[in-house]
Amino acid sequence: MGKIWKVSGPVVIAEDMRGSKVYEVVDVGEARLTGEIIGLEQDKAVIQVYEDTVGLRVGEPVEGTGEILMVELGPGLVGSIFDGVQRSLVTMMEDIGDFLERGARTFPLDRDKKWHFTPSVKAGDQVEEGDIIGTVPETGLVEHRIMIPIGIKGKLLEISEGDYTVEEPVAVVEHDGERKNITLMQRWPARKPRLYKQRLNPENLLVTGTRIIDYIFPLALGGKAAIPGGFGTGKTVTLQQMARWAQTQLNIYVGCGERGNEMADVLHSFKQLKDPNTGKLLQEKEIFIANTSNMPVVAREISIFIGITLAEYYRDMGYDILLVADSTSRWAEAMREIGARLEETPGEEGFPTYLGSRLASFYERSGRVECKGSPLRNGSVTVIGAVSPPGADFSEPVTQSTLRIVEALYSLDVALANKRHFPTISWLTSYSLYADATNRWWSAISPEWSDTRDMTLKILQKEAELEEIVRLVGPESLPEDDKLILLAARMIREDFLMQSAYHPVDNYTTPQRAHLMLSTIMKFYELAREMSVSGTLVSDIASSKTLQRISRMKDVPNEDFDKYVHGIWSEIEESTEVQEGEI
Repeated sequence: MGKIWKVSGPVVIAEDMRGSKVYEVVDVGEARLTGEIIGLEQDKAVIQVYEDTVGLRVGEPVEGTGEILMVELGPGLVGSIFDGVQRSLVTMMEDIGDFLERGARTFPLDRDKKWHFTPSVKAGDQVEEGDIIGTVPETGLVEHRIMIPIGIKGKLLEISEGDYTVEEPVAVVEHDGERKNITLMQRWPARKPRLYKQRLNPENLLVTGTRIIDYIFPLALGGKAAIPGGFGTGKTVTLQQMARWAQTQLNIYVGCGERGNEMADVLHSFKQLKDPNTGKLLQEKEIFIANTSNMPVVAREISIFIGITLAEYYRDMGYDILLVADSTSRWAEAMREIGARLEETPGEEGFPTYLGSRLASFYERSGRVECKGSPLRNGSVTVIGAVSPPGADFSEPVTQSTLRIVEALYSLDVALANKRHFPTISWLTSYSLYADATNRWWSAISPEWSDTRDMTLKILQKEAELEEIVRLVGPESLPEDDKLILLAARMIREDFLMQSAYHPVDNYTTPQRAHLMLSTIMKFYELAREMSVSGTLVSDIASSKTLQRISRMKDVPNEDFDKYVHGIWSEIEESTEVQEGEI
């Protein structure tokens, strides 16, 4: 046992710590605050403490636990709320009250609750690491698949159906001549990626229900993306929309350094919203990690890694997982503070020189993989991180380091926020490298998806080029062809890209509906071009009743949508026939 030699904010230096190891978890002070050794020099240990260090005194004891920081994995995680070091906030509120006490401990998983285990293998079978040996109904939406822990294989000696706590053995395996108990719970180091057979190429679309993401800048299952944006551009709302409507088996929301009221809004809304496919509460497929801005900054870093470890665990069951982190800038700020306390050589804007590699160690744990064990199954972890650049300056280090890692960027534009255009994802500065990977998935819905998407981006790009001229000479001086481009771009922006997160119909759009909407706009654009060629003025086209019906298209309920769109198409075809007759 050592003792405190120096306290500097969240960093504590302890002496007489010879024999300790880097990343070993320690109890600091009389209050037994949780800390982690991040450096050793002779008999002194540098410790980052995950709780408030106010009141710690030199000479107070520091005791090593002999363990690295582990994540508890098992039934009971889904629907729970944890703090940055995986303490159950629900259990702590029941035991302690609304205000957290320093040094308070609680198990992440309920030790008393019994779960009904149904085996899928029988005694005498040979099993190895990753094999699924049974299931537990965790929630109405998630079936928890019990796997043989990594490092264990052999003959299954015992297994039986029944009700068990997470610590009671449900099976016994003969491993190297020893009897190994298999429980519903297992543990895994937070900073170590879980193992898999092989990494697979992403090929399926992550359906989010947000049109500009699904159709224009698609994100593949197993992909990694970033959402940078200045204050008031809607980063949190965009991430919440993804966590609510993403068509995955499980979502993990990591509130890393965000304001408490925003996190409270997330928790409150998920208790009311229902999954559109099953009608069950969305809370039954969510895990929340709440490490808000008033909590210790050091815990922001480990909260990110605990979240990704939970995602990998459920991925190994064969599920598609979405993890959203809001925001990685707060995590980077915590790294900067720790680096300053340790007097490390600062990099750009005071961030540590290892900022990029630390961000990569998080994002690179995303991916679509073939899981270990049998039965044969694939799973994926998709990661989306928000970035909060000061003053919406995307040249700052966290944004630039993130851009080198991610393969999809959803750039939020302050100008669009000022125009009340939401979501504020800029179609001029955003990109996705998953368009080719998801082309096959989209082709099953419509072979024309790629052409329609390309034409849409081309019109929007042309509009941006014309804006400069319009600002100088006004739109009336443009030729009719260019006026038509501006009309088509306005329809795309206002009738397709603009989407309300609070409208009961518009807040979620299926890929099929999104394609019909954009195809209808393009169909009208083709008709307008023919009319323009035959001499009809664009100002007359813009006053068309069909155009007004298209503008109301996104608010039409799903059950009436096909009939409504086919009505518009009939009008367009009739107009086309009349146009051809005149020609």
